[in-house]
Amino acid sequence: MVRADPSGDRVTARDHWIGVVSRSHVRLGVEGGFIQLNHGKKAPLQRFHAGDGLLIYSPKTAYPDGEPLQAFTAVGTITSGEIYQVKMTPDFDPYRVDVEFLPCKEAPIRPLIDKLSFIKSKTHWGAAFRFGLLKVPPEDFGLVAEAMGCDDFADDGS
Repeated sequence: MVRADPSGDRVTARDHWIGVVSRSHVRLGVEGGFIQLNHGKKAPLQRFHAGDGLLIYSPKTAYPDGEPLQAFTAVGTITSGEIYQVKMTPDFDPYRVDVEFLPCKEAPIRPLIDKLSFIKSKTHWGAAFRFGLLKVPPEDFGLVAEAMGCDDFADDGS
């Protein structure tokens, strides 16, 4: 998939991302068709463009005290890339971007670690996720999407 940049002058390939979000928060986002990252910060969302692919990795079932999960829990496409803010509580106004999530199953990361090129240290693989958002090669994205049973993205690695 390709997209035109805002000037319309050139065409660029879709980017592929992994966001890190607890499973309980992922479920809220899937239900509402949005994602918020890094505790609602705007900066990570500014890297997205309409048409970008997004995988969600969930280290835990809930934040902050959930059980370990270590699985990919959602996959979708950034729809417009427009960032907006919502009021969730009197003291919390997180930023969001809309995502069209696709039906998929959860996929544990452990069977995929040796095959994923963005994980440089196979023994300290969790370090790859420490900043909450990372850009990944299309081949890795496709591999994970395939493991999740999401045929719409499984060919992104070709």
